[in-house]
Amino acid sequence: MSLLRSAATVSSFTLLSRITGLVRDILIASSFGAGPLTDAFWVAFRIPNLLRRLFAEGAFSQAFVPILGEARSTRDHEAVRILLDRVCLLLTIALMLVTLVGIVGAPWVVSAMASGMRTAARQTEFDAAVWMTRLMFPYIICMSLVAFASGVLNTWSKFAVPAFTPVLLNLSMIGASLFLVSYFDTPIYALAVGVMLGGVAQLAVQWVALARLGLLPRYSVKAGAAWSDPTIRHIMRQMLPAILGVSVAQISLLINTNIATWLTPGSVTWLSFADRLMEFPTALLGIALGTVLLPKLSAAHARQDHNGYSALLDWGLRLVLLLGLPAALGLALLSDGLVATLFNYGAFSATDVMQTRLAVMAYAAGLIGLLAIKILAPGFYARQNIRTPVRIALFVLVLTQVFNLILVPQFAHAGLALSIGLGATVNALCLVVLLRRGKLYQPAPGWTRFGLSLVPALAALSLVLWQAGRHLDWIALGIQPGLRALWLMAVIMAGALAYFAVLFCCGFRPSDFTRHGK
Repeated sequence: MSLLRSAATVSSFTLLSRITGLVRDILIASSFGAGPLTDAFWVAFRIPNLLRRLFAEGAFSQAFVPILGEARSTRDHEAVRILLDRVCLLLTIALMLVTLVGIVGAPWVVSAMASGMRTAARQTEFDAAVWMTRLMFPYIICMSLVAFASGVLNTWSKFAVPAFTPVLLNLSMIGASLFLVSYFDTPIYALAVGVMLGGVAQLAVQWVALARLGLLPRYSVKAGAAWSDPTIRHIMRQMLPAILGVSVAQISLLINTNIATWLTPGSVTWLSFADRLMEFPTALLGIALGTVLLPKLSAAHARQDHNGYSALLDWGLRLVLLLGLPAALGLALLSDGLVATLFNYGAFSATDVMQTRLAVMAYAAGLIGLLAIKILAPGFYARQNIRTPVRIALFVLVLTQVFNLILVPQFAHAGLALSIGLGATVNALCLVVLLRRGKLYQPAPGWTRFGLSLVPALAALSLVLWQAGRHLDWIALGIQPGLRALWLMAVIMAGALAYFAVLFCCGFRPSDFTRHGK
């Protein structure tokens, strides 16, 4: 199957997820604004998300997918099923214990995440965050098992269902915003209920997909046998450095959230909405390519296909630059139009627009680094080398805090976003240098021509966006929201047309980026 087609499948469903996510955030912005209780929700929501990334999408997936791919190649179907049963059993037990501890210790967890809420003046905000944290903590069980199912489905090249299921979370939260608010004295509690309903819905859909493949886990009480399985032990050994690596990124997020709670009220929300816009290119391109590349790189490594391994990385990096550079320019030069059109309704004021815009522009500076990590890190994970990315991540964690010390006093919440972007850029540079030194990645011929051909296309895009910024007042257009949305779509289409037309004139063709994976 064409890798570009697989990536396009993941991107298409991810686009649907991001669109519904934007609708969700537009409703939140309109209904709740960027006030203290909204900050409390985002803090509470980040806690299970942090653990989800730690145990599920991060450490677990990095350790599990390459080993599962190897097992699928070397064992029969029943042996693979037994492995899946045992992994799922131990994962579920661990998650239930973590959830129980989290519910009991919610006040301490919130204090660690958002120490700025512990002041007497913000007691109501702190209590709301604790209540929502307790309600949403079981979300980690649902989403970690979803990550388990996604790893299995992606290994069997079934990319569509894992890419689609995040839509269900957004739809659930949208439904909660519209229909459950009136049932709570504190209306924003409805969003926490929506999160839990969305987690259950995602797990149900993934479980059905596993059943259709004949891979639905069979629970038992034989935890001892599962724990003594050598393959399980191998996964655990791989997870330990992976947990450390993912923890580094999550510690950075924890520090940034904590700092944001000491800044102007609304800072957490401004950063959350800016992050939502950043998720479009990072998910549509970075996560989609990473999802497709990891099992393919693992297979190439198992075959000892060194040339194919390098070619996969080269293909991914070229796509990152081809599509990531215009995305970064678009976020930077059209940030006011994007934020105003998407969020400037109801309680979300013009001041909120400008503050969110600053965070978007700061994030855009590091977009290429964030995308490249999604391509380069699997180059190590596929070889079951998790320690090297971990060492780099530890270095970048320290460096990011140095950036925070310099940038936050100057740029407040936007300094936090800029520090993340700069840290990601350094991370990506370290990864590519080590891949080159290890001769795992050798750039294919044609990079100079490729880079030079991008320059006029990016210049054409910049000209379109600059002219739009000169002639359109996005805040003033708020009196005609339909017209504002039409203008935004027109500007985006004109910019895309200019960029791809110049690329075509420079000799680029879609077939140049089509690869077929085995």
